[in-house]
Amino acid sequence: MTFTHWGMALLTTTALSFGGVAHADNKAIATDEMEAYLEFVDYGGGVIFAEQIPKDEWPKMVVIDARDPAQFAKGHIPGAVNMDWRQVLAKRNTIPKNKPVLIYCNTGSLSAQAGFALRVAGWENVRILQGGMTEWQAKGGFDAAAKAAGPAKH
Repeated sequence: MTFTHWGMALLTTTALSFGGVAHADNKAIATDEMEAYLEFVDYGGGVIFAEQIPKDEWPKMVVIDARDPAQFAKGHIPGAVNMDWRQVLAKRNTIPKNKPVLIYCNTGSLSAQAGFALRVAGWENVRILQGGMTEWQAKGGFDAAAKAAGPAKH
């Protein structure tokens, strides 16, 4: 092995070694951030039910449909913007922190992951729609709150 090859091998090994340390440090930092979040998050972790959102509040929110573009094209909550759940952190600079943000998917499982990531990253204004699009439709969509508060059934 020539001196040049030996030097390159040493540099590569050193870079890989430090890269592993940096990766481990980043994982530890991320874990610490998630742990701190879980210690102080409100019960439910930002989950909200459709019937908790009055009809007049919907226009005040940024609504994110976290499903893929094909699902979004088939139907979505009117006014929603499409942002695949895997992309929310990459596109976080387009998500406001100064107004309510609601994120949903089909059933709430993928949007819960995206919402958790955003909340850990500092978006305290993010709420996850419990049950997703499926429950929103079943409960009456924008009228879910009014239907839930309807006259008592005896």
